Amino acid sequence: MNWHWVRNAPTTAWNGNGSAMTAVTSSPASSPASPAPELRQQFLAGMSNAAATVNVVTTDGPAGRFGVTVSAMASVSADTPKPTLLVCVHNKSSAAAAILANGVFCVNVLRDDQSYISDTFAGRIKTADGDKFSCAHWVNDITGSPRVIDPLVGFGCRVTHSELIGTHHVVFGAVEEIFTAGSGSPLIYANRAYGTPARMDVRVIDGIGEAKPLRLGVFHSFGPYVVPKVLEKLATEGAAIDLKLLEGDQRKILEGLKTGEIDLALAYDFDLGADIGIERLTALEPYVLLPEHHPLAARAALKLAELVDEPMILLDSPPSSNYFLSLFSEKQLTPKVRLRTASFEMVRGLVGAGFGYSLLATKPASPVSYDGRALTTRPIRDKSTPAYLALITRKGEKLTGAAAAFAIACRGLFAKP
Repeated sequence: MNWHWVRNAPTTAWNGNGSAMTAVTSSPASSPASPAPELRQQFLAGMSNAAATVNVVTTDGPAGRFGVTVSAMASVSADTPKPTLLVCVHNKSSAAAAILANGVFCVNVLRDDQSYISDTFAGRIKTADGDKFSCAHWVNDITGSPRVIDPLVGFGCRVTHSELIGTHHVVFGAVEEIFTAGSGSPLIYANRAYGTPARMDVRVIDGIGEAKPLRLGVFHSFGPYVVPKVLEKLATEGAAIDLKLLEGDQRKILEGLKTGEIDLALAYDFDLGADIGIERLTALEPYVLLPEHHPLAARAALKLAELVDEPMILLDSPPSSNYFLSLFSEKQLTPKVRLRTASFEMVRGLVGAGFGYSLLATKPASPVSYDGRALTTRPIRDKSTPAYLALITRKGEKLTGAAAAFAIACRGLFAKP
């Protein structure tokens, strides 16, 4: 899965009744002068890479019913009289004043399918009736604060103290009630986008005996078209494999190899470094993806020069983006990139909807987008550098039995008849 990341998600607050509120002052704290603008921007850029859960913090009481989206929520200690957590809310948010005045709040940790709730309380989405709470179903927790009826986790808290640091109130809460859904994945925010953890532990067992562990990494765009076939082949041969699968872009796969999180990976053979062992399996020839009724779809093959005036949908997942752009630069051409996305299926969907063409190397069996729109593929007439699908390992390291069996099955899958 690709995954969409934090500085604080927008902290727009809302008054359910539209009534004015009186600001509440938090406990005294020193507020040093703002840092130099350059250092501040570096800090914000750096923190944008720190993934965090997405939470809607709500409150209700004499000061009114409010909610605000925050990503700055953290555990403080489980060993206080009651477990303690903290949230950070901008001092200009009406929700901050209401939380302090009401003395209670609920942290709604959202599931990965609840981003619309986050966007509503961040002000990105407007509800028809103007009531942000109408975007979901709510119950009151033990503190009287609104809790989404089905969050991933809900923490009902009473304010113990708060501190104003810079532009944010750091509010500490004693947890009095915990609701846990029991299943689901958290909504994550990092790199200024939403995402969800991509962990997959699959047990493939056929035959007698204990499963052998295989820690495999795979580049996300072609993994779905390779891994199931290889696992199917191993299963028919009676292999027993306990699979831990890491999916992501090239950077994530390389990090997994170097840290020992995975033993073997399927990736492109670009920019891997001298410490990585590379075994090319097959060439992936780039092609042009078009909507079914695009004027250029009438041609049997296309030159890159015929595409430069058309809007391009770029698969923006390194090294794919660099590779596809390099095909143009080799011909001294510059494409008009209209939209970028790290999602392979999003590329196909945008092309199917008529927003432009794309260059891809992996070709699914079905000529339709995820939402059922017809797509057309055309070869590139220019002589282009192919992309290679490769098995990569830590150079000089012997593969485990399961990893070696997977490598053999991959070679067999791509062996020429």
